[in-house]
Amino acid sequence: MELFQAKDQYILQSGDRALWCSRKDGTMALRPATDLLLAWNPVCLGIVEGVIGKIQLHADLPLGLVLIRQKALVGHLPPENHKVYKITKIAVIPLSDEEPQELELELCKKHHFGIDKPEKLAQSPEDSKFLMKTLSQIKSNVGGPIKKKVKENKEKERLERRLLDELYKIFMDSDSFYFSLTYDLTNTVQRQGEAEHSGLPLWKRVDDRFFWNKYMIQDLIDLQVPEVDFWVLPVIQGFVQVEELVVNYNETSDEERSSPDTPPQELTCVDDIHPRFTVALISRRSRHRAGMRYKRRGVDTEGHVANYVETEQLIHVHSHTLSFVQTRGSVPVFWSQAGYRYNPRPRVEKGEKETMPYFASHFQEQLRLYKKQVIINLVDQSGREKIIGDSYLKQVLLFNNPNLTYVSFDFHEHCRGMRFENVQVLTDAISDIITEMKWQHSILLQDCITHFEAV
Repeated sequence: MELFQAKDQYILQSGDRALWCSRKDGTMALRPATDLLLAWNPVCLGIVEGVIGKIQLHADLPLGLVLIRQKALVGHLPPENHKVYKITKIAVIPLSDEEPQELELELCKKHHFGIDKPEKLAQSPEDSKFLMKTLSQIKSNVGGPIKKKVKENKEKERLERRLLDELYKIFMDSDSFYFSLTYDLTNTVQRQGEAEHSGLPLWKRVDDRFFWNKYMIQDLIDLQVPEVDFWVLPVIQGFVQVEELVVNYNETSDEERSSPDTPPQELTCVDDIHPRFTVALISRRSRHRAGMRYKRRGVDTEGHVANYVETEQLIHVHSHTLSFVQTRGSVPVFWSQAGYRYNPRPRVEKGEKETMPYFASHFQEQLRLYKKQVIINLVDQSGREKIIGDSYLKQVLLFNNPNLTYVSFDFHEHCRGMRFENVQVLTDAISDIITEMKWQHSILLQDCITHFEAV
């Protein structure tokens, strides 16, 4: 889609659709593409891939329009070869009278035909001399209040630059933001199957927990007209990898193939003998109670736990798709870790009775979504973390639900010295439970202290 800059608007145009965003107050409006003729001196800035939403980095700074500047194809998800993309670069445009900084957008061939880079207007030497002379005269008349204002503006610019750099790093350095125009990345295969015939547009079928940019694009959603369906693009934070595999059950080793005793084999198309598998891994981070490690812990008063992630493993073969789901999150009691040093001592902030309704709220939602649950508690069973593990176990016993199975595994003790192969002890212990679950249930990992990810 093309991005235009007009006097009072930024205009996104795709085909016969256009989205206008006010440079004064950020108001969004949907208009036909032909209305571009009514804009004041529109200039095409280049091509963008989609709208993430609006953001205000600081109360003293203007709203910014966040756009997808560059994407990378991750793979195709079955059954209809849905394309999944990773956001690799973004552009943030200030919604103000200020001119946007160098956006480095891909140039639109229609409006920049034969131009590799946008031209910058250069001042003539005479103009430069005149401006320097005028500037010197102004400086000689500048008083104290104006100098103070200049200093404040410089500090504001430094703050804006620093915050923008951090925002760019979130998207460009983390490789953790993904989207698809046709596939619902927020929902598991099972949930998609239940809503398959709803007839709703993609963004209305998403799981609200994983609609990462919902707040940023809420103004567009609030227009409540069918035309917004094209522009609302759900983005997830997490991880997506898609691979195609061929399993050759009869493949011989290199030594056997080179042996004179091994008869030569005819070359046959692999697809004729061995099935192709599409294997995908999708991790979705909840937008509720997200935060930095050590600074965001436990459960809140709505039953959301810190840094909650749902991971789905998909295998597609011969028109069949198998899905296995795991979730992880912070231990669902009220606890925290104060201070900035490495691994601060955890502390429980509320008692058993006060915690019970919020613990119950969390697991009632888990059981509603995933039916049976196996809790794997990876917290240390001795030392400073023991207080969290004990509080967790007490809440499980008080909740007393037959669909909840509790397993404790001291990850640090078993895997001390990088001996991660000892996780096999855990998988062997719960192998019968996993086999019984098959594909319709899930595993819950509560491990926010160790941050061991089961992906």
